Amino acid sequence: MTFVVGTGRSGSTALSRVLNQHPDVLSLNELLASVGLDGMPEGELTGEEFWRLLADPSPTFDRMIRSGAAIPEFLYPRSSGRFSAEAGGVPALCLMVLPHLTDDPDGLLDELAPRVSAWPRRPAEDQYRAFFALLADRFGRRAVVERSGFSVRWVPRLRAGFPEAGLVHLYRGGPDCALSMSRHTGFRLIVLLEEIYAALGLEFGAELTEEHARSLPPDLGGLLADPFDARLVFDRAIPLPVFGALWSRLVTECLAELEKAPEASRMGLSYENLLDAPEKELSRLASFAGVAPGPEWLAAGRALLDPGRRGAALRLPPSELNALREACGPGERALAEAYGA
Repeated sequence: MTFVVGTGRSGSTALSRVLNQHPDVLSLNELLASVGLDGMPEGELTGEEFWRLLADPSPTFDRMIRSGAAIPEFLYPRSSGRFSAEAGGVPALCLMVLPHLTDDPDGLLDELAPRVSAWPRRPAEDQYRAFFALLADRFGRRAVVERSGFSVRWVPRLRAGFPEAGLVHLYRGGPDCALSMSRHTGFRLIVLLEEIYAALGLEFGAELTEEHARSLPPDLGGLLADPFDARLVFDRAIPLPVFGALWSRLVTECLAELEKAPEASRMGLSYENLLDAPEKELSRLASFAGVAPGPEWLAAGRALLDPGRRGAALRLPPSELNALREACGPGERALAEAYGA
């Protein structure tokens, strides 16, 4: 069992596609992101309770879809799927996890539901272990690799709940990663939500009410509507250094938590190194995950990785690039100390 963690916008989606090509790897794409931080509670769950964590729709993701602010990571087939955000919601598993594994996510959901729901009460971690094993058996795989974007805050829970698992920190150079964040609906929403919570004096993640919305300026309070006007996200001018500071904060937080895990259970993986030397880096990753890096898989991995997806920040005007580099400085220094990056 291996979890790939990181800030997001660091080549992680491409890595999931590569892993999905390996004949021995069950690639779980965005499972943690799908269930959210409340999706792995402390204590025991019945099979039915666990299934509800996996299958109940995400109110946040459904609201994004209804508002015309869906993100590219949402893979669920709009034309052929029987679920919709407008009518009851899309089951969490169907949005990103199951379409990565099969062309018939609805059918797989129906297949899994009675089996998982019938499981006995046991710790949440053991329910996940059983679920991973069930899917691995279903697809004839023997190693499990879960990968979610924006998964930094999961690291303490994963260390505590899955001490036997490997942790791979996938990271990307700060300016390119922050620039990519600035163009991504999800990260723009995260930045705006942080602004909302700061304005309200609340801890990030606290429940927001209509009263809160009325107390905010219209350009922020409007984001709490359902649906909201997507232009409030797309058209808002957010300085690039804001995303650089977010990247730095996430990277330093991730590294601090990873240092608490045994050295043998963690590894760093640079997106830039992956693009420059895919066979070498994929072989290292495969060995860490406990599978063989076969030549056919390495060739498929090279074909799926686009070396042109780097250096975008260098095309910024010098003043913008310098400001972005300054905001990314703390994260870059932390990476250099941790990995010699």
